[in-house]
Amino acid sequence: MIAVLVRAGAVGSEVRFTANSWSDAQHRFMRTVLAFAVLLFCEVAAADSMRCGSRIIQDGDLISTVRDLCGEPSDIQTRSILRRPSYQLNGRQYFFGDELTEVPVDIWTYNFGPYKLMRRIRFVDGVVEEIETLGYGYNR
Repeated sequence: MIAVLVRAGAVGSEVRFTANSWSDAQHRFMRTVLAFAVLLFCEVAAADSMRCGSRIIQDGDLISTVRDLCGEPSDIQTRSILRRPSYQLNGRQYFFGDELTEVPVDIWTYNFGPYKLMRRIRFVDGVVEEIETLGYGYNR
């Protein structure tokens, strides 16, 4: 047990604080605060999403679906990356072969005007892989 001794100058009285001097309610409160802080500061691996009208765009949507729901983007950048061939089965990705294949990557930026946030969508092989929120837009 850790104890801290405090002496009150002229009065000569002592106040003794121990590590176990908190009440059960204070312990519960501190555990709740700690749990909330952990949840608050832990970044959840949930995918970002984007609203176009009344529809939601999220990871896994096709490029044609995004174009139909959101219209043409303000900016389009096209690149390519090299990847090993793979397939997914029951939510798990399996790689096969040692050769690399070229995969197209499109990056679309949507500018919704100066009072709304811009969004950047990254498509890999025609499928939404990442949605990023940028700063406020600009007048077109």
